[in-house]
Amino acid sequence: MELKRVVVTGLGALTPIGNTKDEYWEGLISGKSGAAPITYYDTEKFKTKFACELKNFNVTDFLDRKEARKMDKFAQYAMVAADEAIEDAKLNLDEVNKLRVGVIWGAGIGGLETFQQEVLNFAAGDGTPRFNPFFIPKMIADIAPGNISIKHGFMGPNYTTVSACASSANAMFDALNSIRLGHTDVVVTGGSEAAVTIAGMGGFNAMHALSTRNESPETASRPFDATRDGFVLGEGAGALVLEEYEHAKARGAKIYAECIGGGLSSDAHHMTAPHPDGIGVIAVMKNCLENAGLKPEDVDHINTHGTSTPLGDVAELKAITEVFGSHAKNININSTKSMTGHLLGAAGAIEAISVILAMENGIVPPTINHTTVDENIDPELNLTLNKAQKRDVKVAMSNTFGFGGHNACVIFKKID
Repeated sequence: MELKRVVVTGLGALTPIGNTKDEYWEGLISGKSGAAPITYYDTEKFKTKFACELKNFNVTDFLDRKEARKMDKFAQYAMVAADEAIEDAKLNLDEVNKLRVGVIWGAGIGGLETFQQEVLNFAAGDGTPRFNPFFIPKMIADIAPGNISIKHGFMGPNYTTVSACASSANAMFDALNSIRLGHTDVVVTGGSEAAVTIAGMGGFNAMHALSTRNESPETASRPFDATRDGFVLGEGAGALVLEEYEHAKARGAKIYAECIGGGLSSDAHHMTAPHPDGIGVIAVMKNCLENAGLKPEDVDHINTHGTSTPLGDVAELKAITEVFGSHAKNININSTKSMTGHLLGAAGAIEAISVILAMENGIVPPTINHTTVDENIDPELNLTLNKAQKRDVKVAMSNTFGFGGHNACVIFKKID
């Protein structure tokens, strides 16, 4: 069976450094940090008092107030990003065959704030279970694609992939395969997360996963730097419209890039720590290259998982050197989490958008906040430190890994 070609025809982004794809891109190439003191709750007793929150975002600018109240923030964010991507793709919703349009989404946690609030309300009461009737529909991770499909009438495959921080990369790979195999013509894919809550921050602090650089939040996310001390939690959403190539051509759609492959693997090692030798990461990148029919030397740019954790950053870069050999030093490697923080289940989506826009604009966003060389990292690797670099990017890879040992990778190329 000959696989169908799959292209990207729409993008939408809602991030801590920009509330549209264009604002997001401007934030990336200018090296903007999205980290700042938390405004959502009192952080006095928390170890970490900052995060990458959305800025100047009011959901009622995008959604009816009554409808928005029925959604957790993660689902609201999904709706906003998906609407932008659908509009960007210029899909004619009156003409497209909606039976062949799917929504495959990613979320690592889902409606955490809703769950938190309902449990707190119950605990503060007299023991009578007075729960909001929207509690479960707001909380469940699959409600985001459900709401997107309901709004637009998309009747193709509709579900959420949950693989921690690899969730939206998993979703993109599923979407790619759905179109490749001829099951769908169009899939709205991506991911969203809204975990900047007392439960989210408290939980990650208890694991010692977060940076505690409270005196300088904007510099706290510092992937590959010797002084990194954990990741910075972010929130938001990213959405992509993937479309069968001939379907896109027939309607004269703008094509950003071709999605040519993906890969999945497992570390099978530890609940939260990466394998120190990067075995699963090596496997996922090799799987991705094989799936795309590429050689290592074909790759120009890699957006790493690069969370700014002491173990993870080193393991990933060692894996890149293992897979790409001497060519690794010719690749523009970066971590946009230095600017956006870690959006958990939405990370793969916004980082895929970053590599696609890097191809379109011929410039690779920087890894900001690097001041101190880590002797455990190969000095010949080009980590795109502190300043964007011009580069004709023809092929770009995006890596995303999650607690539980989940590894996912997607790869894009300039359209022929």
